[in-house]
Amino acid sequence: MLVTARAVRAFGDGFVSVLLPVYLLGLGLDGFQIGAVATSTLVGSSALTLAVGFVAYRFRARPLLATAAVLMAATGVAFALVHGLWPLLIVAFIGTLNPSSGDVSVFLPLEQSALPQTVSAKERTALFARYSLVGSLVAAIGSLCAGLPDLIVAHSSMQLTQALQGMFLVYGALGLVALALYRRLSPSLSEPQQDRPPLRESRRIVYTMAALFALDSFGGGFVVQSLLALWLFQRFDLSVATAGTIFFWTGVLSAGSYLVAVRLAHRFGLVNAMVFTHLPSNVLLLLVPFMPSLALAILLLLLRSALSQMDVPTRNSYVMAVVSPAERPAAASITTVPRSLATAASPLLSGYLLGLSAFGWPLVIAGALKGVYDLLMLALFARVRPPEEAEARRV
Repeated sequence: MLVTARAVRAFGDGFVSVLLPVYLLGLGLDGFQIGAVATSTLVGSSALTLAVGFVAYRFRARPLLATAAVLMAATGVAFALVHGLWPLLIVAFIGTLNPSSGDVSVFLPLEQSALPQTVSAKERTALFARYSLVGSLVAAIGSLCAGLPDLIVAHSSMQLTQALQGMFLVYGALGLVALALYRRLSPSLSEPQQDRPPLRESRRIVYTMAALFALDSFGGGFVVQSLLALWLFQRFDLSVATAGTIFFWTGVLSAGSYLVAVRLAHRFGLVNAMVFTHLPSNVLLLLVPFMPSLALAILLLLLRSALSQMDVPTRNSYVMAVVSPAERPAAASITTVPRSLATAASPLLSGYLLGLSAFGWPLVIAGALKGVYDLLMLALFARVRPPEEAEARRV
């Protein structure tokens, strides 16, 4: 149920992240204002995720996930009906809208802390890989479907803005589908543990990881999918359908990389699998703006996608492995929130830079910052092994 619900949400995130800048441009917003809306979505998600993380250990997972799904449905309806900048900022802050094809919402720590309860430690990384694989593949299909409004408008008298509003209503309907799936979860999942504080023994390691993940996400915020799409529109004058096709293939390549990540993690360890795939992808990202043609830029984006997401299942598995089961909801939240907050700060700067120049400075900054994160992660955590790796090494 959790993996299926992830797929449902990912489909909505896939097409919304591509259509969001087009919709906002149609409403008369400029690049800086579009960056502000993206920032508002991420700041709001961070605040909600932090609040949930510190109370989740007192509640079962099912009602919390169901409430979040209702909020997702309301977000889609509100975005279809609201047109002014300030109302949009408020809805973006309160709601679950995601300017990236990846998951940065309140759903993530809730699902992430519940998944390890269903498998053994040896199967944990593979489960997170399947979870990420499904999300990435379906998000890619969602990105491809971002071209539907163009087709609808071309075959009818409907205005593009109306077609885009219809897509936001579809996003809201997907929230109701997720709600139906969450209601089928076992009531015993994530039993309440009111006699323990949310984080104790693992506080130091969790806070250190949170700081590093925040650096990585601050860099990633410069190239969230909505703003990367905006750069492609500006630099190469792409259509929405073409951009959606590009993001479909980047999503497919990212999805395939999750399966490779599991094998690399088993062979070389979780931290090594994270760093030595992520670092080359960031070098590729940094080089994209220097490409003289669209074909070369797309080639580097595709190569980068084949490597950049291998750290997702390995990172999630690693966080859940180095903390106790009782600490998992808080650890998932504390490592997610700084990432969301850091991601929220950079779209505003990215939108501003794109307003000044179409060169692609946000991509250069993102690649450099994320590369620094990789080196720090290797230096600080290469010797901090999860229990199953330490046991295998002793054997």
